[in-house]
Amino acid sequence: MILIMFPPKKLETVSIMLLLLAACLDFIINISFGYWRANVKKFSLQWFLSIHIPIPFIILVRIYTGIGFEFITYPIMIIAFFLGQFAGLKIYSYRKKYSFAYLSSCLVKDLYEEFKS
Repeated sequence: MILIMFPPKKLETVSIMLLLLAACLDFIINISFGYWRANVKKFSLQWFLSIHIPIPFIILVRIYTGIGFEFITYPIMIIAFFLGQFAGLKIYSYRKKYSFAYLSSCLVKDLYEEFKS
């Protein structure tokens, strides 16, 4: 709670760990949105939404971890964002290539259907 009210001004050990935690959460959140983006037409409304819907969640992660909006945090968070999107795309491509089941745009639903059967 103290970190949220008084974020560190320079990158200290605590803030580096929080930045890495926020980047990992950013990556994990974007995997499912990258999976969704892989199954829709490029530049459609769904494609646009799959890129922009995670942004409010990333802002909440930034606020609750206390890393704030310092310039030094942007490159790491942007890299984690795009790596998550790319990982979701690769997961969809791999499942489409090697799976015989119908694939939807939802990673959670597809994994549930696979493990259920």
